[in-house]
Amino acid sequence: MMSKKGLPLVGILLICGLFFGFKSWGSDDNNTTARQEKILRSVATLLKEKHYSPKNINDAYSKVVFRKFLEDLDPDKNIFTQADINTLKKFETSIDDEINGGQIGFFNAVNDMYQKRLPEVIALYKEILAQPFDFNTNEKVVLDQEQLKYASNEAERKDAWRKRLKYLALERYADLIDQREANKKKDSAYKSDAELEKDARARVLKIMDRNFDRLKVKFTEDERFSMYINAISESMDPYTSYFAPVEKRAFDEQMSGRFYGIGAQLREEDGVIKVVSLVTGSPAWKSGEIQLNDVFLKVAQGSGEAVDLAGFAVEDAVKLIRGNKGTEVKLTIKKSDGSTKVVSLVRDEIIQDETYARSAIVNQSGNKIGYIYLPEFYADFEKPDGNRCSMDVAAEIVKLKAEKVDGIILDLRNNGGGFLYEVVNMVGLFIKDGPVVQVRDRDGKKSVLEDKDPSVWYDGPLVVMVNELSASASEIFAAAIQDYKRGLIVGSSSTYGKGTVQRSIPFGRPVDFLTGATDLGALKLTLQKYYRVNGGSTQLKGVVPDVVIPDMYQFLKIREKDNENALPWDEIQKSGYQTWNSGIDYEAVKRAASERVGTSATFSGIQKNAEWLNKNADKQYELNLAKYREKQKQIKAVVKETDTLAKLGKELDVTSLEADKKKFFNNDDKAKAERYQQWLKSLKTDIYIDEATKVVSDMINSQKGLALNK
Repeated sequence: MMSKKGLPLVGILLICGLFFGFKSWGSDDNNTTARQEKILRSVATLLKEKHYSPKNINDAYSKVVFRKFLEDLDPDKNIFTQADINTLKKFETSIDDEINGGQIGFFNAVNDMYQKRLPEVIALYKEILAQPFDFNTNEKVVLDQEQLKYASNEAERKDAWRKRLKYLALERYADLIDQREANKKKDSAYKSDAELEKDARARVLKIMDRNFDRLKVKFTEDERFSMYINAISESMDPYTSYFAPVEKRAFDEQMSGRFYGIGAQLREEDGVIKVVSLVTGSPAWKSGEIQLNDVFLKVAQGSGEAVDLAGFAVEDAVKLIRGNKGTEVKLTIKKSDGSTKVVSLVRDEIIQDETYARSAIVNQSGNKIGYIYLPEFYADFEKPDGNRCSMDVAAEIVKLKAEKVDGIILDLRNNGGGFLYEVVNMVGLFIKDGPVVQVRDRDGKKSVLEDKDPSVWYDGPLVVMVNELSASASEIFAAAIQDYKRGLIVGSSSTYGKGTVQRSIPFGRPVDFLTGATDLGALKLTLQKYYRVNGGSTQLKGVVPDVVIPDMYQFLKIREKDNENALPWDEIQKSGYQTWNSGIDYEAVKRAASERVGTSATFSGIQKNAEWLNKNADKQYELNLAKYREKQKQIKAVVKETDTLAKLGKELDVTSLEADKKKFFNNDDKAKAERYQQWLKSLKTDIYIDEATKVVSDMINSQKGLALNK
């Protein structure tokens, strides 16, 4: 996400001021209650006095925190009962008073109740798993957290647990049956259905024991308190969050390469292990099969037996995922659409230079089109000659112009952002000069970041590709190109919609001035908001492409607008800027593209399958073996069909640039050369690049007064 190394003085002055403001603590710092109250008061002060758009901490806010903390602590609503919630209701409209007064009565009440219920639940699941399940009965279980309700009595809680455990056992029972059938010719130890059912329950018991042992031992009161503070801060907006001192150190270590081997950064969320980011150029990223929000279900070492990750803490799961370079790890993942797949990866060193901009040439309809791929808006300020994406893209443009390309595509799909000033510099490659983005703080003070260099590196037809995971800096770039009418944006129904910037603010006593570490932790706080030059925010709405193409992500709740605590969209006065005179009839080009996409059987199929998967994902699950297997068969068929649709039957004519042939085909590092060649190959079957090249071809034809593609 967005980072601002261009404003170090502001950051330093702000942090020093906060150190001064919070440096006078009492002598009871070792007292847990006193320490927690200080953290709460400090966070409340920062939220009210420094947040970009602070919500009133009132009864309505109290209700939001009340619900969020309880759901964060018990996401499946199977630990607390409705009677517990009714008992806690007395705090529902008084949490705001506690926040403002630095009191933790609500937290203590919830914490005590949680510790009381935990051993009850442990005894409950052990009792249920001691008895066989009948997978021939017709019943369903609701697992969608938005639909779950707290049990009204003990019998209801027990039945909810029975159905959940039965589903977990059913998944494993079906897998065991498949394994038995696959191995029946060579496996002398043939097991009966009853034996497999017992094995399935034993596996679920092991998972539950591991999970609840961790909750008892590792999920300490301090961690529950951090969760409470985060319920308060994240109710302000999704990106404002608290890091306790130990958590902050762990977070920093994680961001610096904790997941070396496959290049996926993970976190535990709602009891499962989710992918939160991928390191560009890593094995996970290059596979093309692992995406943000995927859930890691199992890990196997090569051909070894898969270990179920249910109940694992992230640090324990990482020990299984990491390994020596060149070794194979197999991950069973659950996609956001509810489907599962096994992905085989070979652990490798993260190759940093593969995260930089690169280009290729696509020959389409008699036109030579340059394609530039940019995975993130990077900048290495530590070295005088460090890579910066604006300079690297400029270098790719020079190489493409030497090849006499007729148009250029810049691919920002899955680009989660990066450095703000690199966006300004990059937009400047395509326009003469003028404002690029507006930034406003909580006091309404606005600053406009401009491209002041009148030189233009490329002035021909331009298409920018985006999708739902194009965020922050990517959205600023796409919005500027769109507002200046410098090119056309092609992609999904909208980009991510993150139009805010955060900065980490330590508070408490400084314990290390070099790192900024303090004894009480830090708050990552939303301080500013970005606006397009036309005055509209990129927040919530993102950027709506000029040409919208259906994809598999469009119905998934993964964008900013899907978070109930997201800051709203708004607009300010636009900046003065002059649109680009391209000589292209953009409206005609957009109409032709919309007609192509609308009549395409391929895109219609993707749209239909995306709708079906969304309708059938995370609703109600069958607990009857035959019905469960039939449903899984349907899901796998739809996913397989979609994977087929998403690849072109006839490959695009894609070649490397003359200047890159040595790097791609005669590289001293043979493995790296193979990766570059694999990248070229992946472009050839990409249906979205195919449509983008057709849009560019239409732009070229429009300039020449020729007919457009239909």
